Amino acid sequence: MIPHDTITSAANPRVRQAARLRDADARRETGLTLIDGRRELARAIKADVAIEDVFVDAESAAALLHEETALADVTRATPDDPCLASLVARGTRITGLSRKAFERIAFGSRNEGLVGVARYQAQPLTAFAIVTDRPVLVIEGVEKPGNLGAILRTADAAGMAGVIVCDGRTDPANPAVIRASLGTVFTVPLAMASAAETIEWCREHGRRVVAAMPTGTALWHEARLVGPTAILLGSEAHGISPAWHVAAATGTIIVESVRLTMAGVADSLNVSATAAVLAYEAVRQRGNRP
Repeated sequence: MIPHDTITSAANPRVRQAARLRDADARRETGLTLIDGRRELARAIKADVAIEDVFVDAESAAALLHEETALADVTRATPDDPCLASLVARGTRITGLSRKAFERIAFGSRNEGLVGVARYQAQPLTAFAIVTDRPVLVIEGVEKPGNLGAILRTADAAGMAGVIVCDGRTDPANPAVIRASLGTVFTVPLAMASAAETIEWCREHGRRVVAAMPTGTALWHEARLVGPTAILLGSEAHGISPAWHVAAATGTIIVESVRLTMAGVADSLNVSATAAVLAYEAVRQRGNRP
């Protein structure tokens, strides 16, 4: 069994360093992030993400081990929790924390007794490797981690080729994105890029762009959403940036705009809801094949 540690103080340097990873600057400096929850950790493991440390709420771990385990002994016991067992087999350092120390790094009241420290950052567009000509989702200017996480779940469920975060204002390595995506951030092909880089990528790969806009010229189901397509969604506040209109006007790329029917007083849907509508329209157009 690998050596394990036990920490009781919330002021311990390792606990403080892990807690800092909730901050974007710390993630950029270190290349590390936090993964909350067993399902998310399991998907990171399956995707071969490097998980360097796992902190365990010792009281929860004792309950999982079905025994009266002292805090000093909890991480030396052989875990029957599948996630912990897999991590131990990989040689990941497991550290038991007192409840107070664990609460300093955990995700509010929704914690599941495990928090992993992982080396993960979204890849650049030059490393974006997709293995299908199905549509990609291009999400420009997304701000809220919950929206990006939900879009990644949609991309996973609908079998999209991948997701490009274009001029994003939230980091895919944000622990809140990881949690909202249910760990699919590790399994869906994902890249970060500028608008200019994404437009050039669409040109090089012959991707038609279908942009969702309140003033779109066609209804969402009238556009062709199968094959080498990029489904573009802009920010809720500003829509898509002028760079896309310029690229279309100069013939650099082909851009078609679509709109969703809006029967109420609102003029647009939440960006993650729009992504889901268009992604599943693409599923319908390919004959509901997964």
